[in-house]
Amino acid sequence: MSKPKSSAPAGASGAAAPTDQPTFRSNPEVDAKIDTYIKENPKYWAYVQAMPRERLERSVVLNEVRELDRQQRIRDGLLKQINRNPEMKRAYDLLVKDLPEDQKENVIAQIARSARRTIARTQGQQTRTESVGV
Repeated sequence: MSKPKSSAPAGASGAAAPTDQPTFRSNPEVDAKIDTYIKENPKYWAYVQAMPRERLERSVVLNEVRELDRQQRIRDGLLKQINRNPEMKRAYDLLVKDLPEDQKENVIAQIARSARRTIARTQGQQTRTESVGV
């Protein structure tokens, strides 16, 4: 979806003045997907349009809360997996040994997520290559 983008330069404090209205970027590909979904689901679109504004706003916030919960579950699962394997735990601790204590867990989770994505991407490429017969 679109992300808010401040229309005025930041003030001396580094934040935009509260009276500034945000402008929203538009992504044609995303807009096309939304338009297609609306055309394919007119009843749902009518339902959304009939919702009171507060209900719509709360639905958007609920989606954000669900996404944050999902991210936290993934992070907790990665950390649990690392902590179950003493050798892996020592390797990650070695990587973050020079960081402040309050940053170590977050950085370990970031490294683990990145490694997981890389492994998944590599395995996906191997599977595609094998299915093509190269």
